[in-house]
Amino acid sequence: MPIDPLHTPEYVPVGDEYATIVTNKGTVVVELDGLGAPVTVGNFCELAESGFYDGVKFHRYEPGFVIQGGDPITRDMDPSDVAAGIPGPAGVPGTGGPGWCIRHEYDVNPRNSHVDGAIAMARSAMPDSAGSQFYLCLGPQHFLDSGYTVFGVTEEGLDVAHSLRAGDVIESVTISHGNPAA
Repeated sequence: MPIDPLHTPEYVPVGDEYATIVTNKGTVVVELDGLGAPVTVGNFCELAESGFYDGVKFHRYEPGFVIQGGDPITRDMDPSDVAAGIPGPAGVPGTGGPGWCIRHEYDVNPRNSHVDGAIAMARSAMPDSAGSQFYLCLGPQHFLDSGYTVFGVTEEGLDVAHSLRAGDVIESVTISHGNPAA
């Protein structure tokens, strides 16, 4: 599948979006920053609303650093194989995406801060290579501020985020306008 390095999502954030990420360990509610990172939030919302993240596993866990997921390659894999990094039928966990990339926004987002619980886009060495993979910070990681787009922060379930490990399942991601728990 050809890669369009500058996919522009049709979803235009209004600035009140929240993502509810339901995992096998519990729920994480993230306030999305649609004003600071509109392309990234638009892309994430489109993917979530299409069911793209449903059943995908977290494939990378670095203690005190990040938990990373969003790779569709992991969807049909056994969680223990994902945790071990064993290739599945569609490839190696951590190498998949939606078939496109989005423009980075880390240098234009005034709130691009990797605080504990921040959600940000994973990417390769190329600045405009993010697609679907994201990570949650497990502690402040400010050295990443100048190279990775933060697009929200955990409002509820930070303890759940910290309990996640490679192989854990993203059961669903839903988008709401306004805090769903309020």
